[in-house]
Amino acid sequence: MDVQTLRLFREVAAGATVTETAARAHLTQPALSRALRRLEHEAGAELFRRSGRVLRLTPAGHAFRRHVDLVLDQLDQGLREVGEIVAPDTGVVPLAFLHTFGTWLVPAVLSGFLGEHPGARFELRQHGEAGLEEELLDGTADVVITSGDPGHPQLHWSRLLVEPLRLAVPPRHRLAGRRRVRLADVAAETFILLRPGYALRETTERLCAEAGFAPRIGFEGDEVETLRGLVTAGLGVAVVPLPHTAEFPAPHLELTDVDAARDIGLAWAAGRNLPPLSETFRRHVLAAAPRLVATGDDRPQGTM
Repeated sequence: MDVQTLRLFREVAAGATVTETAARAHLTQPALSRALRRLEHEAGAELFRRSGRVLRLTPAGHAFRRHVDLVLDQLDQGLREVGEIVAPDTGVVPLAFLHTFGTWLVPAVLSGFLGEHPGARFELRQHGEAGLEEELLDGTADVVITSGDPGHPQLHWSRLLVEPLRLAVPPRHRLAGRRRVRLADVAAETFILLRPGYALRETTERLCAEAGFAPRIGFEGDEVETLRGLVTAGLGVAVVPLPHTAEFPAPHLELTDVDAARDIGLAWAAGRNLPPLSETFRRHVLAAAPRLVATGDDRPQGTM
């Protein structure tokens, strides 16, 4: 069983047709079909059954595919590590992060690191907290930037900074002219929250409970910028971080009756040695974190 045939098997097993797979591999269809038959012969079982133009996995094929995925993932990881040992300042760092960090924190992190390691490249993925945890556990990301400690026994987490949270209100809201308010002052208002599964959703519900009420939820979204837009349109209020890009017409008010902030940190898999470049990146981020300072309006600033 050669590596190329295993990669071809995995592609067809994922649903690609023989025609598509052969074209991408610069093979003829008969050559690919012969390679798959040889693989079945070596495995000692029929791995595919034809269904129209597509080959479907047999039960034996499903079992074989799980191990092929593991073998190829380990091989690719090994090849990446070898390449980084030979050329330690080049290679790819798989990085996942909470989508709200994509406009300010991640660009600063990457810019600082690439200034010292210009040959590095990054594979970037954005998720909510649950997706970030899966990326680490599955091995598809080496490090992730997230809010709050995942609290998983197989993951390490280190705080980078604390980001203040504010109450965003519509521009014509009765409290819009204030700089500071109590969260309890909007207990009767409609709240706009992220969907369940996001840490900011849990934080908002916890802060409301500390202020003595349960939020009346009018809208749910998947991105903080969507929440800001709905607030600006006068559809409710939301607990969100300060904007780090364009100014929003919705006022962002400091909360005085609750400790409104969230931790931002770096997580990686426990008990797993990171490839050299990813380990260099992890150490760089942890060492540079203290340089993220807050200005007078509490916006995290600085370079990493």
